[in-house]
Amino acid sequence: MKDHYLIRKIVFLAAVFSICACLQVYKESFFYLHPVLFAEPWRLWTGHWVHVGWIHYFLNMLAFMCLPFIFPRASIWHFTALLLVLPPLISLSFYYFLPDIEAYAGLSGVLHGIYTAVACVHLMYKRERNFAALVLFLILSKLIWENTVGSMGTAQLIGSPVLVEAHLLGVIWGIGAAGLYLLIDYCAGHYVQQ
Repeated sequence: MKDHYLIRKIVFLAAVFSICACLQVYKESFFYLHPVLFAEPWRLWTGHWVHVGWIHYFLNMLAFMCLPFIFPRASIWHFTALLLVLPPLISLSFYYFLPDIEAYAGLSGVLHGIYTAVACVHLMYKRERNFAALVLFLILSKLIWENTVGSMGTAQLIGSPVLVEAHLLGVIWGIGAAGLYLLIDYCAGHYVQQ
């Protein structure tokens, strides 16, 4: 059973890496662009699945690759759902609340949301609670650092400014997704065991 789940994780990661890499080849057609967002609605998602360059791509894929292994209770379906739900929520937040953001590319906002959502749910499991709290503390520390000190080192590495607002929005929507998941789980009578 463990081998079967490991193979599923590897196939899932390979699929995400491949899709993002294929989009990367024609990245200009897939960036989030404020002026054409509703005329080209695929950008609600793909703006988060493409990157400004290959270094940016590899950094985000490395962070994404860790997810299924550090949160083994979360299923591939959970990660897939978050990959599909968080991008349009973040994109629409840009569009309506931060209209000065005209262009965006990168998975980091979604990654912040996924890590936050999964860690929030893992707080319900006694054995994973301390690790989940540590992950949330590190995310909060990173947000504080980025919004006070900045992220010039990362910007130089990827060759583009870091849009820290995407990280904050990812965390906010990740908390919302976790809350909704726990509410549905509770209403369905499958409340996560303490």
